[in-house]
Amino acid sequence: MKRPGQQLLRQMFSVHLFGTSHGASHFFLVFLLLLGIFLPAIADDTVAVTVSNSDFRTAHDGLIEAIESEGLVVGSILPFRDMLARTAVSGSAVPYGEAEIIQFCSSLLAAELVREDPRQLTLCPLSIALYSLVGKPTEIHLAYRLPGGSTAGRLRAEALLQRIVRRAAGLARLRW
Repeated sequence: MKRPGQQLLRQMFSVHLFGTSHGASHFFLVFLLLLGIFLPAIADDTVAVTVSNSDFRTAHDGLIEAIESEGLVVGSILPFRDMLARTAVSGSAVPYGEAEIIQFCSSLLAAELVREDPRQLTLCPLSIALYSLVGKPTEIHLAYRLPGGSTAGRLRAEALLQRIVRRAAGLARLRW
């Protein structure tokens, strides 16, 4: 049963916020349209490579080797799966069998990036995620965010990430 004035309140609310009685529905449609346009862009900024018939420890060692072969030092290894398991809301399942984020930085690349634009310090350290999904321990994923943009520094950062992941995937396939 509708209360008297409920329709009036709804109409006043829509007119006040959106300018017309149909403004709310138009706003919602525009919102959905924009969400549809920008959501694919969000997903497209991540690159993932899958290595089959490997294991997490071999892929981890291969990734560390690939980073060090570029003359870089690993700054930190974040145990991402463990963090999710520790902080998970009751009843929520962690999708990862194992997951780490490995961070590193090139001082030469960092200097180039901040010379281009001081705000680009947010691009360091670079990071590569390494994970397996629950129930698929021999399918290892290496993923990283694209630095984006077309400056020389960002393109060099992207090339560095590609080289490291390509080498790490090759080493993970060896199962040494």
